[in-house]
Amino acid sequence: MDLGEYFRFFLALAFVLVLIAGLAALLRRSGFGERLAATPSSAGQRRLSLVEVRPLDAKHKLVLLRRDDREHLVLLGAASDLLIESDIPAPPVQPAEAQPGATAAPGAPGAPGPETLVTRLAGKLRRQTP
Repeated sequence: MDLGEYFRFFLALAFVLVLIAGLAALLRRSGFGERLAATPSSAGQRRLSLVEVRPLDAKHKLVLLRRDDREHLVLLGAASDLLIESDIPAPPVQPAEAQPGATAAPGAPGAPGPETLVTRLAGKLRRQTP
């Protein structure tokens, strides 16, 4: 093997590594890098869960977190994070298999509707930003 073949090998290796790094950065920027595998606590059950994420624009998103029996609404941004509301009483968690195919009536707690806490706050924040 001469020097030219070694140079081509290292050039191809560098190209593949740059492609891998670019793909990883793209996936992380699009939101796939935030899904971390959390380890359960010593009791065997998780105390922290992600309830809902709503992107507001390219740099901001609202995140609703549940800790024990409380929920916390956080605005995540590129430069700073802001706790909007804390200690929101969490609705009781109903197992999905308890009511297969049943949907909640409009206006009922936990029913998907146009006026949820997250959508109201997202609308207020969009009106406030210039």
